[in-house]
Amino acid sequence: MQASISIAGSAAVQYLLRIGDTALIQAQRLGEWCGHAPALEEDIALANMALDLIGQARAVLTHAGALEGAGHDEDQLAFLRDERDYRNVTLVELPRGDFAVTQLRNAMTATFFKLLWERLRESPDAELAAIAGKAVKEARYHQQHAADWVARLGDGTAQSRERMEFALQQLWPYAAELFVADAVEREAAAAGLGPAWAELEPAWREEMAAILDAAGLAAPAATPFLSTGKQGVHSEHLGYILAQMQQLQRAYPGGRW
Repeated sequence: MQASISIAGSAAVQYLLRIGDTALIQAQRLGEWCGHAPALEEDIALANMALDLIGQARAVLTHAGALEGAGHDEDQLAFLRDERDYRNVTLVELPRGDFAVTQLRNAMTATFFKLLWERLRESPDAELAAIAGKAVKEARYHQQHAADWVARLGDGTAQSRERMEFALQQLWPYAAELFVADAVEREAAAAGLGPAWAELEPAWREEMAAILDAAGLAAPAATPFLSTGKQGVHSEHLGYILAQMQQLQRAYPGGRW
């Protein structure tokens, strides 16, 4: 069985891991819809969005490995870390849920990624800026696709609205974690690598308010709850995701197709 790797804790590497891990775990959740979506077109659309996110994760994790300087590639970073070494936000590791949960989570994460990639296009780190230049186009499509579904379900039948309202109550409290300021993001911002995520909060809330308004919905009131995935302290759900993701790589170390 392949042993876990450890990662150097520089702010730049940790900043990139937060981006790459969030994209990676969101992709894993979207991939669970393959063969299960309510329509063939949506089955293909969700699978394609998962592939977009995997591509973003690969690029960012590859760059994180290069900055770390320990020779770790994107496969090792994706499959050979322990749970506490993942830095994705908790929102993306929550159970897949129904179609309303998936589309609302897509809207929330795609809106965030769109805003982040727009800022990262201006990063003095040329590699990260190049990754962002491609990824922002994908994030814009993901946001529009999800926003359309949020509107259709929120302003649809009584059942679809009830499901979207449930999704909103379930997912919205986890949004706060996206914008928690800490030393990692302050240091990355001070070095010019990318913005502290808290800087994106006003624009994110404005765009999400417009998406919810089109569906006849409103954001729930803020609560004291704060998830901690960015710090490596996750919900019970991430361990199950990693068990599925890592089984092949750990059972057959260095395996290649």
